[in-house]
Amino acid sequence: MRRSKSSLLAIAVSIGLAASACSSTKHTSDSSSGGSTAASSAGGASTGNASYKQGGSLTIANEQGQTWPCSFNPYNSSFNQESLGFIYEPLIYVNILQDAKETPMLASGYQWNADKTQITFTIRDGVKWSDGQPLTADDVAYTYNLMKQTPALDDYSLWSAAGLTSVTASGSQVTMTFKQNAQVYFYTFATLVGIIPKHVWSTGDAAAHPDTWTDPNPVGSGPYTVKCTPNNMEYKANADYWQPGKPYVSTLEYPAYLDNGPANQDLASGKAQWGSQFITGIKSFYLNKSQDNHTWSPPVLNVSVIPNLDPSHKATSQLGVRQAIAYAIDKAKVSAIGEDGQEPPANQTGVITPTFDKYNDAAAIAAAGYDKPDLTKAAADLATAGYSPSNPLNLTMISIQGYTDWDASIAVIKQDLKPLGINITESSLTNQTYFDKLYKGDFDLAYGSEPSAGPSPYTELRAWLHSANTAPLGQSAAAGNFERYKNPAVDSLLDQYATAGTEDQQVSLIKQVGAHMLQDLPIIPVTESADWFQYNTKNFGGWPTADNPYAQPAAFNYPDNEQVLLHLYYKPAQ
Repeated sequence: MRRSKSSLLAIAVSIGLAASACSSTKHTSDSSSGGSTAASSAGGASTGNASYKQGGSLTIANEQGQTWPCSFNPYNSSFNQESLGFIYEPLIYVNILQDAKETPMLASGYQWNADKTQITFTIRDGVKWSDGQPLTADDVAYTYNLMKQTPALDDYSLWSAAGLTSVTASGSQVTMTFKQNAQVYFYTFATLVGIIPKHVWSTGDAAAHPDTWTDPNPVGSGPYTVKCTPNNMEYKANADYWQPGKPYVSTLEYPAYLDNGPANQDLASGKAQWGSQFITGIKSFYLNKSQDNHTWSPPVLNVSVIPNLDPSHKATSQLGVRQAIAYAIDKAKVSAIGEDGQEPPANQTGVITPTFDKYNDAAAIAAAGYDKPDLTKAAADLATAGYSPSNPLNLTMISIQGYTDWDASIAVIKQDLKPLGINITESSLTNQTYFDKLYKGDFDLAYGSEPSAGPSPYTELRAWLHSANTAPLGQSAAAGNFERYKNPAVDSLLDQYATAGTEDQQVSLIKQVGAHMLQDLPIIPVTESADWFQYNTKNFGGWPTADNPYAQPAAFNYPDNEQVLLHLYYKPAQ
């Protein structure tokens, strides 16, 4: 299993408030490389070192449960995982694993006005699209304005929830204006949006139907170009890439895997070098097979049971049913059996620890009692909803075909709930079918996660909980509130976070949101979602590690994947 940003969307958080990393209003960079200078994980060389070797073909093993659709539309949530980072780049890269450290990309710098309602980016000189045409400020403005013209493209609700009112270009600068303080959305609009070429998207099918256009031969500014078949995507180094000498790795092979088994075999044998999925018994199956095999999978989000809260779902919309499920699930057992101990148990507030420890309210979690299974409380709460072993409740839980760890985790959950009279049937669906049902609320229960981690718990919690992110059943809740939770008090807390003046205020607001998670159980976090990552150092160096976490390490994380690709280098066999 891997978390798929391409399949789920969320409003994300600005680095400035969440990490107190942006105290000044002007940020510039004279670096022509746009990359951070950090020691690599192999050999201690620095990024851009002339001794790095170019060449090599690297294979990615990241099972998707389907063949490749060969669509690279960066606006389309079903496909943009394959395009963002590899082909389309953001303005600024923000690393949530390094206290929101910024790397200028297509923007060489930016400046906020005094009240953070307007930001002006300076677009980098000398950048070319992969077809040789220059990238300009007009391309950047066009990227954002197209979201306004075609609202289906505005996956992050920048023109609605974020209050974006205009995007204009003048010379080498692009100015964005908002209705209110917009610093909290910086991570979203600066890091998660890939810039597109106006000269391609303003003509033909792209102009007529930008939301459904497949973009089969994408023209980007990123380090790679691509040729695709349903069974494999082959990325080649972009000869016109603006960072001199990069990328170091010449070719990427990205096969389509239908389940974890073949992908894991390729990783264990060394046929694939970059893995981004769950491996059962990873020590014996993978790590012990070669001294060149390594893993580092930092937890960044939650994997949760998602109940449908719409009143038409009479069981899961009842608090007693959700309480019973939460009290009955043995999260430690799910972690140990379902996730092979590689994902720690989650807590009901949804705050990831130790990543976001300062936001964690351990006392409140202990008082609520959801940290350990309690079948007595579970049975009592279920009885308030009218269910018991003599009057059982039958529910279907949707999941994604081929996610073997989810299958194992759901099997544990089924065992935990059965004694109460809650009978779970797992419905294992193709990737696209699963997300179609998730978006539209066509489920009793779903097993899944949000895609967008940010510099604080706000990113994930806002995606899950803010009522602006949901939609009526049958319509797409593409911004993350798939359970259809609506609570004005929580909306208010999340809105206050966006304009909070200090970190202490932010911490207090997140703890109050956590209290509503404990009280209302809109979702039920089960494990902390690891950023699955396996890597082989025989022929490639420069990987991110716990000692050098320069990016989220999984291939499915965008645009972090680009940062990994810009650090990797080829080591020919001796």
